[in-house]
Amino acid sequence: MRHHNANRKFGRTRDERRALMKSLALALVKHEKIKTTQAKAKELRPFVEKMVTRARRGDQAAQRLLVARLGSLSGAKKLIDEIAPRYKERSGGYTRIVKLPARTSDASSMAIIEFV
Repeated sequence: MRHHNANRKFGRTRDERRALMKSLALALVKHEKIKTTQAKAKELRPFVEKMVTRARRGDQAAQRLLVARLGSLSGAKKLIDEIAPRYKERSGGYTRIVKLPARTSDASSMAIIEFV
């Protein structure tokens, strides 16, 4: 039984899932808008929003944690210097998921995740 086990596994091992979230988060920070499957977007949203909340502090500990979570110093810098200041007055809800038509090849439900 899968009671209280709400996270999606995507048919990957734990390390592969972590790498997937890292790469999706880094792409979202770099491009500020990405197109992915709806399930991946829904799983990415809390991952990125926690990072934006942490980036709003902007201290050295937050920067080190963001580099560890994103795997990129330039991504962490952009998150702290450009993205986080936009949301100083906002108390959450930094991303938006817009549903798209299904992908033609395999009929996967697609979505765009972007910063508000």
